[in-house]
Amino acid sequence: MKAEPARIAAVRRALGRGDLAAAESLAAGVVGAFPDDAEARFLLGMARAETGRVSAGVADITRAIALEPRGEYRAQLARFQVMLRQDGAAAETLSAAEAALPEDALGRDTMGCVYARLGEHAASVPHFREAVRLAPGNASFRYNLAAALNFIGDVAGAAAAADALLALDPDHARGHHLLAGLRKVTAERNHVAALEAALARAPAGDARLLLGYALAKELEDIGREQEAFAQLAAANAGHRARLPYTFARDAANFDAIERTVPQVMALPVRGAPQDAPIFVIGMPRTGTTLVDRILSSHPDVWSAGELQAMPLAVKRAAGTQSRTVLDAETVEAAAASADLGAVGRDYLARARSHAGAREDGRFSDKFPGNFQYAAFIARALPQARIVCLRRHPLDTVLANFRNLFAISSRYYDYSYDLMDIARYYVRFDRLMALWRAALPGRILELRYEALVADQEAQTRALLAHCGLAWDAACLDFHRNAAPVSTPSAAQVRRPMYTTSVARWERHRDALAPVIAYFAAEGIAI
Repeated sequence: MKAEPARIAAVRRALGRGDLAAAESLAAGVVGAFPDDAEARFLLGMARAETGRVSAGVADITRAIALEPRGEYRAQLARFQVMLRQDGAAAETLSAAEAALPEDALGRDTMGCVYARLGEHAASVPHFREAVRLAPGNASFRYNLAAALNFIGDVAGAAAAADALLALDPDHARGHHLLAGLRKVTAERNHVAALEAALARAPAGDARLLLGYALAKELEDIGREQEAFAQLAAANAGHRARLPYTFARDAANFDAIERTVPQVMALPVRGAPQDAPIFVIGMPRTGTTLVDRILSSHPDVWSAGELQAMPLAVKRAAGTQSRTVLDAETVEAAAASADLGAVGRDYLARARSHAGAREDGRFSDKFPGNFQYAAFIARALPQARIVCLRRHPLDTVLANFRNLFAISSRYYDYSYDLMDIARYYVRFDRLMALWRAALPGRILELRYEALVADQEAQTRALLAHCGLAWDAACLDFHRNAAPVSTPSAAQVRRPMYTTSVARWERHRDALAPVIAYFAAEGIAI
């Protein structure tokens, strides 16, 4: 028996206005009276999941699908499965949803977002297009379409979608930031005036950060470099002032990693997989995406993108309940008792559930932060190859300062202040020296400057370290058609270039405190 439409409508209204407690109470009442009403069960699951009880919500939505397999239900189930890190299950749910697609714009946008989270950017595009068709006045749906088109390399399509978004909402900060990053602008054709106007209207918060980065990028493109850097510094300073961050938080993680290396190296290894994934690690913005594209241009390698698989495998092995994936408690617990063979198997299961996985060949994982897990990688996956990108210290600092990472990610809180980045670099450099001693021969340290200066020789050395035969296709990495979802998307679709080498020299005065700090810490520049 079905519930009365008025009762279902009341639940949806409560959800729509964000009154989750009322929505859950109303939905629970309907389910109590009509236990086989799929819509009521679905809405109960939505209310529970949105209040943080995601597993309970998934159970309710799964029951709703058993009662009535609607596309809307499956789209939301896939979203929550991704939140629970159940990527394989989410992919299966999406596959089932394709047979009975949601009829509403939100459902289609949700499917696109889940595909994107799984790395299936090409598959996301039709859903985002349909969401925009069904709800042309929704700015968020238009942004998602523009971002997806950029990820698959359709720069013209992305620009057109971003222009349509900004015509609808001239102050859409993420839209401006996306558009500015699509291509290099010129003095004759740019959006500087529009960006300045939007920035003047923007309230304090993330919008000012996004618009500040976009304006800095376009000012630099048209040759106004000092203005660009001043704008960038102001945007970063404003955001940094709002963050509850001190470098001590990251220092505690580095301390724990260094302190526990002997324990990790002494852990017994039982049943370690013999698979040989390739890990591309290092500080962000040092060439990791470039090297990943070179590797995945080889016919025997596919790119899994930036995976959280190793951090999550170590977190599971540690068994800690802390909210962060990486923290001193987790590092110490994993070092004390982790089953490294299980860590390796867990990692591979997560990696191979990633969208785009192939049965044949090897894969690369280019999450730069895996440099903090090198001991776990080397011992849990004894055949894995590890490549660490190294770039001039000052160019590394500057590149991290100039790039806007995921604003909501606490991992990148260090990147809004030059001295925080410098401190982070010093600890990264110290940790790499430790890995050199503890893992002799396991990590190839590849210099970005050497790679752009002698592409073929360095590519040959890279492939040899990874146990791959020479293939000239790796020199044409810019022809690689695979999607790119990192800030380097535009750069890696061009042939090798040298304009990013020694960029720091243009900002020597601003970097003076960093230069002095590096000298005191023994970092050669």
